[in-house]
Amino acid sequence: MLAAQHKLKVETVPSIEELTSGRVRTSRLRPVEIEDLLGRESVKLDSSLIKKFVEDRVVMVTGAGGSIGGELCRQIGALRPSRMLMVDQSEGSLFGIEQEMNELGFESFCVPLTADILDRNRMEYIFTRYRPNVVFHAAAHKHVYLMERQPAEAISNNVFGTRHLARLSAAHGVSQFVLISTDKAINPTSVMGATKRLAEIQLQIIHAGKERAETKFIAVRFGNVLGSSGSVIPIFRRQIAHGGPVTVTHPEVTRYFMTIPEAVGLVLQSAVMGQGGEIFVLDMGQPIKIVELARQMIELSGFRVGEDIELKFVGLKPGEKLFEELQHHNEQHQQTAHPRIMRFVSKQSFDESEISGLEKQLYQRETNELKKLLQKLVPEYTPYLD
Repeated sequence: MLAAQHKLKVETVPSIEELTSGRVRTSRLRPVEIEDLLGRESVKLDSSLIKKFVEDRVVMVTGAGGSIGGELCRQIGALRPSRMLMVDQSEGSLFGIEQEMNELGFESFCVPLTADILDRNRMEYIFTRYRPNVVFHAAAHKHVYLMERQPAEAISNNVFGTRHLARLSAAHGVSQFVLISTDKAINPTSVMGATKRLAEIQLQIIHAGKERAETKFIAVRFGNVLGSSGSVIPIFRRQIAHGGPVTVTHPEVTRYFMTIPEAVGLVLQSAVMGQGGEIFVLDMGQPIKIVELARQMIELSGFRVGEDIELKFVGLKPGEKLFEELQHHNEQHQQTAHPRIMRFVSKQSFDESEISGLEKQLYQRETNELKKLLQKLVPEYTPYLD
């Protein structure tokens, strides 16, 4: 930051790991990115166990074209599964990750599959045809403000899409089902957070029931990932490139952040440790003030806050929190063998019939009515009502 203040150009060299692997050369300098300032120690993983978990197995990744799904494909691909099923409803996103996997030399075992997880016939065909051993479920509607205005779509995809996929996994003998969840599922104030919490609940219902067979169902929660679509980093970059203003919701708003590779590495470690029925929560370090993140990005771009680029507060949108939380009061926190992974076990009991009843009313109720029905199923949810 001192160099930036003195108008000096700041760049970073590749890491030792990148250099020794031959992936990059010493001549490849790049500007310092906000990710470089997190100050995190590198995550230590049990690589041998993760490799054994993936190697020579059929692995499915839903939402494969997204930020987390794509990184799951990269890291799993490097461990050489017998086949990797990359499922996404967006043809464009799927094409992008397929090209990347081909460039990495993974084309022999990567199978891109255009499919909507809500399409029962299509998903039944995929499970019957390819028989996955492990499912990483990253497909979801995740944008808070967008889903706040169309809760039926969030409920349909995040809750009932997850339920259908989990039941298919149990019926087809999948050994491990891993749901990618979010810290917004804890005491949620948004439709998105409440639907992800209900997705977690749905897994626990299936895990506790007779239909699960031998399938282990787990969920992994973590916070914001740097650079994912819709996160503040690309938004701030675009606003800075346009000359500002850079918009922040509130001067006190904080969020937990991880890099995408860091989060996915810990998801894979959690999958190895899961025995079924758990919710794992990743250690995301200390929360970061969004306003400070904005200031640093402006300064790293060579500008001065308030002089070259204006910083503007615009207020919290419906469903947004000032800060995210780590656990619900009904959850018990337990340590695991990995220092960056915690395990929560919920003691709540759930009524499957009430959740099924919600499905029948999705497109018969107004927005506020759906939020109230969602609150009955997730009592800790505090809805924003128009």
